[in-house]
Parts: sequence; C-alpha cells; structure tokens
Amino acid sequence: MTSQENFIIVGGGLAGASAAEALRAGGFEGRIRLFAGERHHPYIRPPLSKDYLSGKDAIDTVFVHPHDWYDEHGVEVGTGSVVASLDPAARNLTLADGERVGYDALLLATGSTPRRLSIAGADLDGVHYLRTIDDSEALRAELKDGGKRLVLIGSGWIGMEVAATARTLGNDVTILEREAIPLSAALGDELGTMFAELHLEHGVVLRRRVVVDSIVGAGGRVTAVVLAGGESIAADLVLVGIGAVPNVELATAAGLETDNGVLTDAALRTSDERIFAAGDVANAFHPVIGQRLRSEHWANALGSGAAAGRSMLGQSVSYDDIPYFYTDQFDLGMEYSGYGPLTKGATVVYRGDRAKREFIAFWVADGRVVAGMNVNVWGVNEAVQGIIRRANAVDPARLADESVALESL
Repeated sequence: MTSQENFIIVGGGLAGASAAEALRAGGFEGRIRLFAGERHHPYIRPPLSKDYLSGKDAIDTVFVHPHDWYDEHGVEVGTGSVVASLDPAARNLTLADGERVGYDALLLATGSTPRRLSIAGADLDGVHYLRTIDDSEALRAELKDGGKRLVLIGSGWIGMEVAATARTLGNDVTILEREAIPLSAALGDELGTMFAELHLEHGVVLRRRVVVDSIVGAGGRVTAVVLAGGESIAADLVLVGIGAVPNVELATAAGLETDNGVLTDAALRTSDERIFAAGDVANAFHPVIGQRLRSEHWANALGSGAAAGRSMLGQSVSYDDIPYFYTDQFDLGMEYSGYGPLTKGATVVYRGDRAKREFIAFWVADGRVVAGMNVNVWGVNEAVQGIIRRANAVDPARLADESVALESL
C-alpha cells in the first residue's frame, strides 16, 4: 500500500461504513471515497421498523458514525452519488453525472431493494415499502397519531416488526400471509406459531393462506386490499413486505459473476481480483459450512464490511462469522445465531420456560447444534455461538438442562 492508492466504496450503508473504518484502522493512508446513493450519510436499518419508526429514537441514533467522523478519518462521502457503470478492465467507474473515477481496489456494498408488488393498484398513494430513512419517515407520518387501518402484505421480519410498532402506536393492523404460519421458513412451524400468537394477543388481525388480488383506491389514494375471491379489506395505508432482491445490476453489467447476489470467495473477493463485495449484495462462500450464504441482516453488514476492508488491504481473510439477527416485537425480544440452511429437518431442543416465552431454542442436526435462539433471555448469545462454533456432539438432555453451563457444551 502507498498513500497514492485510491480505494472506492460503492454503497452508503453499514457495510460500506464498516469497510471504511477497517481500512483506516488497518493503516491505509490512501484516498477513500464512499459513494452513497441516498442523501444521507451511512446508517443502520433495524431502527427503521422499530424505535425510529415509533418516534422513540431521534435520527442521530441511526447513523453509523457522527458526520464529522468521516472528515476526521479522511473518508470522502458523496451523498446522492449514483454509480452508473463500472469498468473492471480500465479500473474505473462512471457516476450518473458523468464523472469518471479510477480505483486501485473497489468494494461493492450496494445492498438490496424491496421486492415490488406487481398487481393493480400497487402504485396508489398510501402503499409503502420500508428500506430507507425516507421510507420510515413517510410511514411514521401516517402512523404516529394512531387510529389508522394498516394492512401489511407479507409477514417477514420487517412486516412483523412494523405490525408491532404500528399496533403499539394505536393503529388497527391486519397482516395478510400466503402461508399457514408466519416466519415458518426461518424458524419452523412451532416457533412461527409463537410469533403469530404474540400478535394475536396484542390485537393484530392475522389472515393466513390468503392471496392478494389487487389494491383499490379513490382519488388516487388506497382504500382497500382485495383478496382472490373478492373479499375487500379496508385500508388507510398498506405496507408491502414480500422480501428483497440484491442490487446486482452494476456488477452484472460489469461482467462480474452473480447468482442471488455478487459471488465472492471467503475473502469477499469477486471474480475480479480488485473488486470485493460485502453486506446484503454479497453471496459469499462460508468456509465453515462449505456453501454460499447471503444474509440481509445488520450483523452481516457490520462483519462482512470490516472483513472486506481488511481483505482490500491484502490481509489474509476468511470471513466465517456465524449469521446473527435479532428482533423486538411487543414484549418479546430475541437473538438468533446459526446456519439457516442446516436447520432444515433439524430437531429443536428447548431450555427454559416456553409458556412464559423465556427460553433458548437449539436446532440440532446430526447430533450438533447448528443454530440457537434466545427469547427474552439475555447475555447468552456469545455462549450460544460458542456451542455452534465448537460443533461438539451434544446430549439433548444436557442441552435442555438449565443447571448445565452453556460453556460446557
């Protein structure tokens, strides 16, 4: 490395900011330019469906660093700077305003975009998606005073968190779900049912096994969601939460290898040795389980961004963090750590009081713990991750026994 080198970060989220921090911490003295497509400095997204959406937290709490941190560390942030194209052969990129910028190494941290609903009425005023600060503020403006009828299409993590926040603010909430049990794809039927019951207890209406046909309105504003079969559900606003797609357009057009994200090795290097990828957009090879994982969660943006920064410095990197996410809904808080692809068909072992929703759940496959989730039990995530990482053969009875220290398993 020399002070003349030019490193570029494309993307203004947590992954990009974490990479910039790792570059400076690793001794990089060259130029760092971070292009953020939004008008904001890099920020974290979990509060957008929880405390920032509710109005409990101020906007300053969502930013990764104070704004002056970037000047102090010599990181040039271009807000509202959209990268139009990337030329790996020439090692440069072109911004939407026509400026051409060269690089010695480049990180793609372009994130993901909410999957759009392609039905009649999806473009009506009052139909929302949630990904950005601006999205959260628009949604909060409608929900903050309560008394609104919110209909959520989809029951993933963001949808369920918004449902809890909106209900706490005094709004009527209806969730429309294609499947029989929300969150079952991530947690299985039993634990998905726990979340469904939690929402029902707090007055959320949960409609399962339904298909949305269209959204209707009056004067350009949404008034109802129509189900297949003709039933109409009144709505003052609608939130669509049917998943997200990685923003691979820039990489694909540049000839990089993509498949459900930008493909990288364990060092987060793409098919071009000078280009790296991190965060939501990276479909990275995980050295522990021997397969690719793409994670859209906060912890992955934090960890993979930092790892990519070290890799850009030429350090030996093998990104092997255990995937982690958390949620807060009503009076239930949980942390989940583990390898989702390995939980299919696994046995779930419980430790604690399931009736009170104070327990740890372990997914056991081939005699080893591959995932764990602590529900309203705190200070144990590190120990749960230790069990997963050690990959020891476990006795389910000892796993369930609260008198047995987690660190001994």
